[in-house]
Amino acid sequence: MKVVAFNGSPRKNGNTAILIRRVLQILEEERIETELIQLAGEQIRGCNACRTCYSNRNKRCIIEDDNVNAYIQKMIEADGIILGSPVYFSMMTPEMKALIDRVGYVARANPDMLRLKVGVAVVAVRRAGGMSTFDAINHFFLISQMIVPGSSYWNIGIGQKKGDVESDEEGMKIMEDLGKNMAWLIKKLKT
Repeated sequence: MKVVAFNGSPRKNGNTAILIRRVLQILEEERIETELIQLAGEQIRGCNACRTCYSNRNKRCIIEDDNVNAYIQKMIEADGIILGSPVYFSMMTPEMKALIDRVGYVARANPDMLRLKVGVAVVAVRRAGGMSTFDAINHFFLISQMIVPGSSYWNIGIGQKKGDVESDEEGMKIMEDLGKNMAWLIKKLKT
């Protein structure tokens, strides 16, 4: 069993990474292999709507000058996927949006590519806009026929400066509960 997580923040070890790592820690305690991919510093192009993925149906995007095809392969091989982003003007980062758009198109062109995988959104927010980001990520999971577990509240941690989310006791507990629920669901789906 494996979960691959993508941190869409331009800060590799900021609040988003801290929240994701808390979920991954719980998954590892449940004997689920994890991998964290940091998108910081990467140039991920957006989808150009060429629809070549619908012609090729090879589970790849025609754009080859970034790591998205490698990320698609990691998602295919994983039982669970975590997508994490901070909130920028009430939405996810451009890198996370580009990843979702490209993977989403390829997944739609290759029916059932992500079906019945477990998908989890993790959001870091300073004050507002967290629900828009949380909803947008979950919409990607749901249209991909993935299963989205809940937690003890929305999967959002609050903090402005690096490390502030660690002081958000409720946010950290939400991530812990999310990890437990994700692990339980993956194990149920594997039996």
